[in-house]
Amino acid sequence: MDLQLLEHRVRVTSIDKSGLWFYTHPLVKLLFLRHRTRCKFFSLTETPEDYTVMLDEEGFKELAKSDFLHVAENTWRVLNVLSNGIQTGGVTKIAKSVIAPLAEHNVSVLMLSTYQTDYILVREDDLAVVFHTLLGDIHIYKEENGDLVPIVSEESNGVKTRNSCDLTVHPVQSPGNKFCILTLDRDTLPSISTILLDVLFYSHMSWHGSPVTTHDTESFHFFAFSLIDGYISIVMDTETKKKFPADLLLTSSSGELWRMVRIGGQPLGFDECGIVAQIAEPLAAADISAYYISTFNFDHALVPEEDIDCVIELLNQRQENNN
Repeated sequence: MDLQLLEHRVRVTSIDKSGLWFYTHPLVKLLFLRHRTRCKFFSLTETPEDYTVMLDEEGFKELAKSDFLHVAENTWRVLNVLSNGIQTGGVTKIAKSVIAPLAEHNVSVLMLSTYQTDYILVREDDLAVVFHTLLGDIHIYKEENGDLVPIVSEESNGVKTRNSCDLTVHPVQSPGNKFCILTLDRDTLPSISTILLDVLFYSHMSWHGSPVTTHDTESFHFFAFSLIDGYISIVMDTETKKKFPADLLLTSSSGELWRMVRIGGQPLGFDECGIVAQIAEPLAAADISAYYISTFNFDHALVPEEDIDCVIELLNQRQENNN
């Protein structure tokens, strides 16, 4: 397995649901009007609290400052997971080789798993530590003049060894709804534009236009859409999927369904390290695959439906052992 350092310099933002109206035009532009923007990395995830938008510098220019917009302080760089030159998915596949070593060296990471691959986001200021930690065990490449060029260990010279961080074990919860991980040919995106707009911008609104809030732990509204380097990935629950034409959304041949584990009883913040590791490592040890999506306030893991009971038992046991 290898990693590629992508050219994207990403900002992580949150948009209040009460202020979505203020950002409807730029978000529609980033979603559907590719010819009118140079943004190449765009991810929009709706949770009950807010919308998390991760986007590169070109896309970030589209978001005007307002009291509705919250921006993480750092610029983040993106590492893409490669395996023998073929993209592969699942955070547990990189738990031991990437996620755990970065946690041990006090590097905070965000994860964005998609239908096509996994993206690891690290602070730009931490890149030298990332190279120092990982090079030697895995290869990391960057693109120069259209070619992939290996990053050499000299690029991590002068890095001081960091002490391991004290991990905080966070509570988890699992809503009852089932999720699908899907993709779509980007040329057919206009065919579902009306439905997509309804799901993203109106599904959370009451009849009088105010946000709907729910404390129902049996269901959990979560919708993730990403358009990165031309590839589309969508995560939605099975009820939402019924709104879309079945012949346009593509999934694996098995049509696997996923259950969600939400990490954090309160907003996690961006400075803490090891959040992804505390989920990925026990699942990897149990050989349970997982997709992982970080948002502005909480983290979310998607695991195969048939494994959810085992996953909850593993993670609860981890929390008991920490007490």
